[in-house]
Amino acid sequence: MPDRSGHWEHVYATKGETEVSWFQNNPAISLEMIRAATADHDAAIIDIGGGASRLVDALLHDGYRDVAVLDLSANALEAAKRRIGQAASTIDWIVADATTWRPARIYDVWHDRAAFHFLTDPRDRAAYVERLRSAVAPGGHVIIATFALDGPEKCSGLPVQRHDSASLAAELGPEFELVETRGETHHTPWNSTQAFQFSRFRRRS
Repeated sequence: MPDRSGHWEHVYATKGETEVSWFQNNPAISLEMIRAATADHDAAIIDIGGGASRLVDALLHDGYRDVAVLDLSANALEAAKRRIGQAASTIDWIVADATTWRPARIYDVWHDRAAFHFLTDPRDRAAYVERLRSAVAPGGHVIIATFALDGPEKCSGLPVQRHDSASLAAELGPEFELVETRGETHHTPWNSTQAFQFSRFRRRS
């Protein structure tokens, strides 16, 4: 997509946190999968495409101390910072495109809910996975949630690439083993439903 950043800046400049279809007051499955990936509260966790998501709030409440949130939209991250307040200073906020970003460190858990499925071009998916491989520690976990195969074909006016655990495994390659996969029926703020899948992979040591 020619201007991913501009699209998402516009979305978050014109819509409130609860006015987007992907809003979750309680990111329960994401949090459960992160807890299953690591009980170490010093583990390094990054939320890719986190935007104004409340996952970062939940991680802080759970006691995780090394959390980063990456998003294309500075507006989205500013909304999250305002909501969190003083504790926002403990988070590493990164304004970047996950397909061109250069990770400066290694993470134990890479989480992505509803960002990867916007990558409809195989070259963009390959670039994303290249960054993921450079950023995830051996033995680390990758959690990717996308629209399921029977989920919507578009989101926020953009086409999406729907996935299941098998298609994600093919994208990540053999060094990542599938640990678990779960389906979710997401209820949007206006009470429509969307079929999601969550898959957790472990990088082989």
